[in-house]
Amino acid sequence: MTALLDLREHLPITNPTWIFFLVLCIILFAPVLLNKLKIPHLIGMILAGILIGEHGFDILARDSSFELFGQVGLYYIMFLAGLEMNMEDFPAIRGKAIVFGILAFIIPIVLGFFSNILILKYGIVSSILLASMYASHTLISYPIVTRYGVSRHRCVSIAVGATAITDSLTLLVLAIVGSMYRTDSVGSWSWLELILKVSLMGLFIIYSFPRIGRWFLRKYEDGIVQFIFILAMVFLAAGLMELVGMEGILGAFFAGLVLNRLIPPVSPLRNYLEFVGNALFIPYFLIGVGMLIDVRVFFGHIESMKVAAVMTLMALSTKWIAAWTTQKIYGMKKIERQLMFGLSNAQAAATLAAVLVGYNIVLPDGSRLLNDDVLNGTIVLILITCIISSITTDIAARKMALSELPPDDTQSGTDNEKILISFSNQKNVKNLIYLALLVSNPKKIHGLVGLHVMYDNCSETDREQGKKLLLQAQEVAAKADVTLQTQNRLATNLSNGILHASKENDASEIIVGLHIRATQDESFFGPVLLNLLNKMDRQIMILHAVTPINRVHNIHVAIPENAEYEAGFYRWTERIARMGENTGRRIFYHGHTKTLSLIQAYLQRYHTSVLYEMQETDGGNELKRLSTELQPDDLMVIIMARHGSVSFRPSLEHVPHQINAYYTDKNFILLFPDSYAPASPELTFVELHGTRGTYEKKKGWLDFLWKKEEQN
Repeated sequence: MTALLDLREHLPITNPTWIFFLVLCIILFAPVLLNKLKIPHLIGMILAGILIGEHGFDILARDSSFELFGQVGLYYIMFLAGLEMNMEDFPAIRGKAIVFGILAFIIPIVLGFFSNILILKYGIVSSILLASMYASHTLISYPIVTRYGVSRHRCVSIAVGATAITDSLTLLVLAIVGSMYRTDSVGSWSWLELILKVSLMGLFIIYSFPRIGRWFLRKYEDGIVQFIFILAMVFLAAGLMELVGMEGILGAFFAGLVLNRLIPPVSPLRNYLEFVGNALFIPYFLIGVGMLIDVRVFFGHIESMKVAAVMTLMALSTKWIAAWTTQKIYGMKKIERQLMFGLSNAQAAATLAAVLVGYNIVLPDGSRLLNDDVLNGTIVLILITCIISSITTDIAARKMALSELPPDDTQSGTDNEKILISFSNQKNVKNLIYLALLVSNPKKIHGLVGLHVMYDNCSETDREQGKKLLLQAQEVAAKADVTLQTQNRLATNLSNGILHASKENDASEIIVGLHIRATQDESFFGPVLLNLLNKMDRQIMILHAVTPINRVHNIHVAIPENAEYEAGFYRWTERIARMGENTGRRIFYHGHTKTLSLIQAYLQRYHTSVLYEMQETDGGNELKRLSTELQPDDLMVIIMARHGSVSFRPSLEHVPHQINAYYTDKNFILLFPDSYAPASPELTFVELHGTRGTYEKKKGWLDFLWKKEEQN
């Protein structure tokens, strides 16, 4: 007992070292414990903050580190929300986001105002300010949707866009109310000046940040340097917004939006940003929020409990009404409404700002604009809404993730997936890894094999260079949080070495770099690639990249006639669709009507989030025409065909000449489809063509001729 009393005398802990250590322990062990209890770990962080804070067991002092890291965490949530938005799809959902944002602001303001007047008996200004607290919300449960992989869904983008609108309008209300009681404001029109300043600063960020970011990221490729640069840009945007009188969270959100295109989802830089935020800054922020909450308010003054009940009820009900109304207006699914409500009902940052503004305003009669009952009620509001937001978002995101899984992997091109990457040139290592990550199934992304083949009579120096090459490839993959298996192989024939490695690893496809010709007389593909094309029936992707492949702008796909009759048609369709999903870029398919209709049916069934356009061709010299339409950061994917295959035509033999003439300074992929018979060709054909079919294997070639018949 004496020992406990002695320990109590040393609490709360104020030593920064021990504070940081205990916070790290909470971040480490809270998710482990709460996963067993089936409780979202975000709630665990808040509950842990309640227990260790001054209103709990008073173990830790809420020192300046919580203010610093808490602020960083809040900015990080808004920044990642902007970063995760699918900007290519944003024009399509922009109207929905504006409508939801306005509804999520107006409905709480109106209903909250009347409830404050009629039930709580507050004055007009106090009621408006209190109602603005119901309108604002913080994306405190956003990390949940990223964990389930549904952050690019339209309802998430709508909720994120609405957050920027509601919080901006809420902060504007705060500015107007604050200006009414400021002695240094020039009349009651200072809020118009604020709107003008914020608009000009927003335009400055939107115009200048992408240009500065593009220049810097191209000039400096070191991952750590890029990470520090992005953090600096986030805080610069937040600081600039604070400079003109707006909260920094709006600047952080703008930074995420404008830097969105420069930070691909599949890249080490994105991995760094998400890892640091989710591992340290965001949990620190949540723990700090918990330390502000005083659960004793539940058992305190009756009036405080009444105010807390009204505030909580109004905040939750009005946000649900806004989500329900938006769902009905646009005919959205119930699960989308549930996720929008989950993301938009948590109260934290702007709510605290609003209550502190009102609490610090002293009226002429000595009373406060918002009294102690509202301050205590706000703490209850934050606790309950954060818990409900986390649980609701977790349930909805889980259901959405499960509902988006293909019903049968074998029919969506993901069966037996194992990608072999053959390295021969140090300059191509990064782009070959990035391409493999872009086309991989996220659930099987660890099935990557890196290969380097050398002649068996090579020197010891060459062997060491091969080891360094594979080590570099492993480092690149590790930065993207992917494990790469490597093989350093000796062979008398390089193509045979790749072929044997492919068979031993049961590779579904191979990714290689384009052959670098030593002389003009040397063949375009080189002897190694030619042998592979002649001997292999698996899909081969040959990459030529002049810019980082994971930062492409648009993807163009040139498709030959009758490509749909090849055995590997749906495999390459699947891979290119994944590239569109993982980059968030638009895919332009150029081909014949029948081929495009089958691709469109496949995308509508398995990849509804892919942005695409179908452009019919007339069979002319498409590569020459398309070369004039490509931007420097675009990617051209040319679907090829092996000799003797159904889609082969003599004009494909001229592709190397056209590439030399028009594409040497452009990004392109030559894709030779799989000519290996699928496990169930008739099933695949019937499922996606809607007709019966059989295939015939001709001697000497793996040609698959589908003979269509009318369905019975």
